[in-house]
Amino acid sequence: MENSGSFKVRTAHRTQPWAFALTLLCTFFVSAGQIFYKFASGRITPDIFSILTNVPLFLGFASYGIGLLLLLLAFRGGELSALYPIIATSYIWVCLTAPFFFRDDYMTIQKWFGIAFITAGIISVGIGSGRKYPSEK
Repeated sequence: MENSGSFKVRTAHRTQPWAFALTLLCTFFVSAGQIFYKFASGRITPDIFSILTNVPLFLGFASYGIGLLLLLLAFRGGELSALYPIIATSYIWVCLTAPFFFRDDYMTIQKWFGIAFITAGIISVGIGSGRKYPSEK
């Protein structure tokens, strides 16, 4: 796909397996960042010192940053529409791991149904992304 001007978009005809793996790894870092943010929220007060000395907050930033870099690398290996739905698995990882870290978090039947729907959606998009382009025979 070509664009006018100096901005070029590189597209792959097939999303590479390594791109799926990097995207999934990205979700682990993003999920860890969300857990760190929850820890950080218990230490925040309305003064700058509590923000600047909040280690979990900065660990969350770092986790998100690593996740971003992994996602950018993954995008080089395939279709955005095939890779980006995998990001939804971060909601699954947070739901499954939060009860181990926080007493007020627990799994309910509604959360299990939500995980099932998210999984079904990711699989659906993945199957749809495996089709050939209209120009291919």
